Amino acid sequence: AMQIKELDVVALLRALPEEKLSKGTTGTIVHVYKNNFYEVEFANTKGEAYAILTISAENLLLLKHEPEMA
Repeated sequence: AMQIKELDVVALLRALPEEKLSKGTTGTIVHVYKNNFYEVEFANTKGEAYAILTISAENLLLLKHEPEMA
């Protein structure tokens, strides 16, 4: 299973229109909860947070910056 940890970068797999967030918006994990929920901070290019939301793992894609280690 996908192991998401603090400070990982994730993308939304679905839009959250009530929060004005589109599918594909990237955020940073700021807290890992039990039951596959994560607190995700969404920030602009200046690093200013505009949303901090608790989101379930099924709605997140972990972004990878390096190839998998074989």
